[in-house]
Amino acid sequence: MPAMLAAKFTVLHLSQSPSPQSSFRLGIRPSPAARARSVAPRAAASATAVSAKPAAASSPLVADRKVVRIGLPSKGRMAEQTLSLLKSCQLSVRQLNPRQYTADIPLIPNLEVWFQRPKDIVRKLQSGDLDLGIVGFDIVSEYGEGTEDLVVVHDALDFGHCRLSLAVPKEGIFENIITLEDLLKMPEWTEERPLRVVTGFGYLGDKFLREKGFKHVRFLSADGALESYPPMGMADAIVDLVSSGTTLRENNLKEIDGGVVLQSQATLVASRKSLHKRKGVLEVTHELLERLEAHLRATAELMVTANMRGNSAEEVAERVLSQTSICGLQGPTVSPVYCRRDGKVDLEYYAINVVVPQKLLYKSIQQLRSIGGSGVLVTKLTYIFDEETPRWRNLLSELGL
Repeated sequence: MPAMLAAKFTVLHLSQSPSPQSSFRLGIRPSPAARARSVAPRAAASATAVSAKPAAASSPLVADRKVVRIGLPSKGRMAEQTLSLLKSCQLSVRQLNPRQYTADIPLIPNLEVWFQRPKDIVRKLQSGDLDLGIVGFDIVSEYGEGTEDLVVVHDALDFGHCRLSLAVPKEGIFENIITLEDLLKMPEWTEERPLRVVTGFGYLGDKFLREKGFKHVRFLSADGALESYPPMGMADAIVDLVSSGTTLRENNLKEIDGGVVLQSQATLVASRKSLHKRKGVLEVTHELLERLEAHLRATAELMVTANMRGNSAEEVAERVLSQTSICGLQGPTVSPVYCRRDGKVDLEYYAINVVVPQKLLYKSIQQLRSIGGSGVLVTKLTYIFDEETPRWRNLLSELGL
């Protein structure tokens, strides 16, 4: 077999009883050998930690390191979008030598940046060589099985969106296969002739098919060009990351209903041990979380300012609050606008400041005009800080602090 197609087969005897586990735990996959595993769904908009069985022995925390380390993706679109998000949060990453793997963020002097492969970020978080990381939830889930050492601090950084999905050929014996249940009921799959699945996500693929009741499956491990395996007769199905689905369609493959293994996007992940034991990690995590949360909230909103004639601030506020799209976060800010008329200071206009959703901008301007608004200004926002982000409260609760 040519080197580029070399791979290792793993036969799953799915009729065997899986090991009892109750929730998703993050850790390094010890080997590609298939075994029963389980992953609980991550909770949306909350700090996600993982616990199910006693954590395996891992490297002790290196106590003599004084700086906090964060791992960022080293290349590709994920790397570009990570740097763009941090820059938007006024946390520009400064890399003096593009050939080096280290950098810094001047606004957080105690933070050291390391550019790494995503799977290595997860591994080094567990070993204690990194304290924080930004990585896709798919990589966290695949390479983070089996340990309590990782905590997903922010699970929705709003980039890197994709899904890990099962796909089969459009034609042949799969022509009428529409759902995962249809695939399960196909009589072709036996112990002698199992369903052959090629994937780079052996842990997640194994767990998913076990939970769905598949008893005869053989996994082929591969990292790229998975779409070529079914047409070449080397596999019956693939489990791979999908964004738009265009590559699948162009290679005559299709997703099936019920075949989505996992929804993924970029996440901020931390080492539990570092959060508890390394000086400065909790404080840096708090600042990163506050900035990310406030910025991501602000990206969906705009500040609208307009002038409006009125007899009093209360009367102007009443008119603004009568409109459904311009009520703001808690309400409009109404301020007097002073001008000089005939040598005297006069008050005729009031300025209205209100935060509106981007998707309702035009409707908001129409409503402002309908009640006498003019000179409308629209401003992008960098941050909207709450009194305290819910994710920070959830993180402290998870850590028992």
